[in-house]
Amino acid sequence: MTTLQIPSLDVDLFRDDQLLDPYAVYEALRAAGPAVRLPRHGNAWAVAGYSHVKKILKDHRTFSSAPNAGIEPHREDMAQTGAAGADGPQHSRMRALAAEQLSPRALRGVRRRIEKRAAQYVDTLLERGTVDLVTELARPFPLEVAGDLIGLPKEGRDELLDLTTAVFNTFGPANQRTKDGIPLLKNTFEVLPDLLTRDNVLPNSWGAAYYRAVDEGRMADAEVVTTLISFIFGSFETTINTATSALWLLSTHPEAWQQLRAEPTLAEPAVGETLRLEPVTWFTARTATRDVTFHGVPIAEGDRVLLLFGAANRDPGHYPDPTRFDLTRPRPHDHVTFSHGIHVCPGARFARMETAALLTALARKVERLEPAGEPTRILHNMLRGFTHLPTTLVPAA
Repeated sequence: MTTLQIPSLDVDLFRDDQLLDPYAVYEALRAAGPAVRLPRHGNAWAVAGYSHVKKILKDHRTFSSAPNAGIEPHREDMAQTGAAGADGPQHSRMRALAAEQLSPRALRGVRRRIEKRAAQYVDTLLERGTVDLVTELARPFPLEVAGDLIGLPKEGRDELLDLTTAVFNTFGPANQRTKDGIPLLKNTFEVLPDLLTRDNVLPNSWGAAYYRAVDEGRMADAEVVTTLISFIFGSFETTINTATSALWLLSTHPEAWQQLRAEPTLAEPAVGETLRLEPVTWFTARTATRDVTFHGVPIAEGDRVLLLFGAANRDPGHYPDPTRFDLTRPRPHDHVTFSHGIHVCPGARFARMETAALLTALARKVERLEPAGEPTRILHNMLRGFTHLPTTLVPAA
């Protein structure tokens, strides 16, 4: 009689050095099995292979998103996530409400506005020469563009970044990063509803459109606030960290930058390749709704399952030469960074549009992106990106 050996790896995925350089452990997890026990994380399972992650994301009946995407979902300090933490009819309704403003047709109307503003930002930066591409471009640009579209009042937007950072930290364990953000979290759902009232949202914004839907009987006031909050959490950090990672990759791969300059239509594939190599959120979590054998591994009802986007996106079984930054890689958007199945990020198209607009504007006017100092990575339980990216912009002749 043979005894089933359950794959296990004694590693803390949220330790500082692991967060900053996770790839050796990702490789070990892919090699260990389709699902690997994590004793340091309450015996949750880690799933690291591309096909395995995608399979679980597609099966929301067996692997539920409720109540949220965190590794410890029932902690009292855990932020709730609207549609991302729901399945079934509730999820469908909330996504339908958000989709009105995020459809291809709706976004066509804002594309030129975004591209024009990106070009203006680049012109201003070129006058300065050496800049911090995080604090002077990647942070203020989405705060302005997405903030205006959502309808956020101008005053107080910067403070919202601290709130969103604290919210995403709660999806990790109750470590010091999470604890440091708890005072902010206590005010989050008191501050935001006040900012997003009918009287406060900007005219001709998504918020104003949703309040018109309330008047038409298609939404409730509370749903407006919940939907707009989900836009805030999804729009700011996603674009900020995607943009900074893209600019870091392009500045450290000058041949790719010249390739983009020669063919600006590669801006969107460059965004896709960035999201593959440097996913904005490196994991999400699900709960097994029943006992299931997953590729020979027994997962019990109630078990927590961590899906490692950062590992799946570099799986050599799916991506040839997976660590290479390749602007011409086929199917640039088949990564799992924006999830898959019913929970695919509804704002993915918008985030790609914003970042591609920045890259295109830079490529048209900047000959070279030259690193001007050591970049600083964000140290965060869930997000991956940079806090500082000093760079010299060499203008095109």
